[in-house]
Amino acid sequence: MGGKRHDRGPYARSASAYWPGGQPSRSNGQRHPDAHRRAGHGAAGPAAARLPESWYSWRHQFQPLADAGFHVVAPDQRGYAGTDRPDSVGEYTLLHLVGDVIGLIHALGEREAVVIGHDWGAPVAWNTALLRPDIIRGVAGLSVPPTRRAPAKPLGLLEQRFGKGFYQIYFQEPGVADAELGADLKDTFRRFLVAASGDGAGAAPVVPDGAKGFLDTMPYPETLPSWLTEADIDAFAEQYRRNGFTGGLNWYRNIDRNWELTAAWADAQITPPAYYITGTRDIVRTFGAPGFIEKLPELVPNLRGVLDLDGCGHWTQQERPDEVNAALVEFLKGL
Repeated sequence: MGGKRHDRGPYARSASAYWPGGQPSRSNGQRHPDAHRRAGHGAAGPAAARLPESWYSWRHQFQPLADAGFHVVAPDQRGYAGTDRPDSVGEYTLLHLVGDVIGLIHALGEREAVVIGHDWGAPVAWNTALLRPDIIRGVAGLSVPPTRRAPAKPLGLLEQRFGKGFYQIYFQEPGVADAELGADLKDTFRRFLVAASGDGAGAAPVVPDGAKGFLDTMPYPETLPSWLTEADIDAFAEQYRRNGFTGGLNWYRNIDRNWELTAAWADAQITPPAYYITGTRDIVRTFGAPGFIEKLPELVPNLRGVLDLDGCGHWTQQERPDEVNAALVEFLKGL
């Protein structure tokens, strides 16, 4: 995250200092372990990612963005991996999450920032740019595009379209998915990461009648794709041992509440310079309306570009890091 460089920030200790898992910072009352790499004149910061990810999802972005002269900060977001995990479901709304991002920017001693997010991190990034264009000098979203406010509560619309077994509906009952996903961490990450990738089946994740749970929709991969290693699986699993999955699942449990809270911004445009990255085999594309990419300028009038990666699945920056890094560096240098 960042903008102009301000060396009085709490992590401006070395031009090339790197803290994997990081020095914890506090924003909006929450503790956020961060991974940092600082070099050069500017700044950019992935806003982390979605269930079941963490700052580690951005491991391939730190060095290339730092080499290009940017201060990169990848926080574990509220409830994920090593962060604080509030008990109340109502403390995971988009307004809380945007507040966390703004608080982190200020905690780092910055006046402005570029914010980048993947999956759930993308709506956080898009909404941070929407609500605080005075601080966000640029925004990039991976996988999940900005969308218009739904005409009714989203969960009801999703159930009508995909049925009660749709994963976002399945995640609503406290304790159910939490226990399933947390029972065997390595198995969960192995199934989930491969199934939703460009190497997976690509079907919408719907828990069928009679299935034991969400993971039944994902076959166990005996071998891993080239972009994912056993060490990566181990790293993700270790990061989730502390807090499990409840914090991340609570984001899904606020989908309808977010719809209610953001009514005032219906049809509002995201005005900072923006960039969108997607993959042709990303499962998220099955949720949206046809032609959504062509319609993005209606919501994001300062859209600087779109990168559509042929054959790439959901884990954009992990599956295709070289192309993602090149696009992000070009976007950032143009701000």
